[in-house]
Amino acid sequence: MWRRRQNTFFNGASNLAQSAGVAALSPKGVQQNQQIIDFYMENASLLKSCVEELGLQVFGGQNAPYIWLQTPSIAGKKLSSWEFFDYLLNEIQVVGTPGSGFGPSGEGYFRLSSFGLRENINLGIERLLSLKSKINS
Repeated sequence: MWRRRQNTFFNGASNLAQSAGVAALSPKGVQQNQQIIDFYMENASLLKSCVEELGLQVFGGQNAPYIWLQTPSIAGKKLSSWEFFDYLLNEIQVVGTPGSGFGPSGEGYFRLSSFGLRENINLGIERLLSLKSKINS
């Protein structure tokens, strides 16, 4: 009987989780969520503009907080998604996600995320733009 009581009592979402869901769906919660979404989508727009300025093919940033770009050629060599990851990390200290991490069809692409503080996004943009003269798109 105790096991049945415990299983029933702890089956489903906790009161805390239910209260959080109600708060998130309240008018104030919906407004606050929209402000957060708008903030990250503005970050995405800034990143997308940066990648376009670099002359790279870019996808996303309009309906999702991720920017996808084709990996460029640097110094005449077409970089794989992992080579581009290593290059960005070691040369300008920017981190993203190699496309090959999403499967074989992701090879040749790289993902940047807009989830971050604006100051960090701006710093990343500044560092990415320093690559402009090195990229052969």
